[in-house]
Amino acid sequence: MVEQGLTHHALAEELEVNVKTVERWVVGDKLPFPRNRHRLATRLGRDETYLWPDALSRDRAAAVAESEVVRVYPHRSDVTMDEWRQLFESGEEEIGVLVYAGLFLAEDAGLQRVLRKRAKAGARVRVLIGDPDDPRIAERGEEEGIGTALAAKIRNAIVLYRDLSEVSNVEFRVHRTVLYNSIFRADDRLFVNTHIYGLPAAQAPVWHFRKIPGGELARHYLNSFERVWDDATPMTES
Repeated sequence: MVEQGLTHHALAEELEVNVKTVERWVVGDKLPFPRNRHRLATRLGRDETYLWPDALSRDRAAAVAESEVVRVYPHRSDVTMDEWRQLFESGEEEIGVLVYAGLFLAEDAGLQRVLRKRAKAGARVRVLIGDPDDPRIAERGEEEGIGTALAAKIRNAIVLYRDLSEVSNVEFRVHRTVLYNSIFRADDRLFVNTHIYGLPAAQAPVWHFRKIPGGELARHYLNSFERVWDDATPMTES
């Protein structure tokens, strides 16, 4: 409420409830009814589970989580390039990419055009790439059975992204995080490419999630992206 500049009286007026009811919500004496929880979460820009962690029963929380799963692809290579383009084209406010190299994206001129177009339309585009000099990159390359090729892929991707990195609303950072998943985000839709020991990312599964009110799965990955972003370094300084 403080972030939104809302007083108890102002919120009560917006939601057409008694100000005493709002005060009881704030101090935690009273849990809002489901309809008001949804309206409050929307107004405050927070998930219901963030504001009221215990509001959903375990069965209801499980059902909501199941609803967040749109599709599961056995391998990343099963996701067509049209599906990648559709994902990023749907991003109106936020587009995010968290990878080690993600060379398949950098090499696709059509995908780069989509990212450029969305950025020029006002979307914030953020790309996180692994630091090729990080010893953990060498370890990951060995785990995937490709040796030093992973670091070479990262350097290649950085070169391919050079023009895109100069576009307004596009930001690149280099990270030194051990990734358990690669994350591709367009607003409330996500592709999450799991990392499996001994397998290249292209052979590992992809989960297609959509963030919905009350859901936790997509939020976990969105929060993970933000944590890596906060600890990463602007690519111009790498």
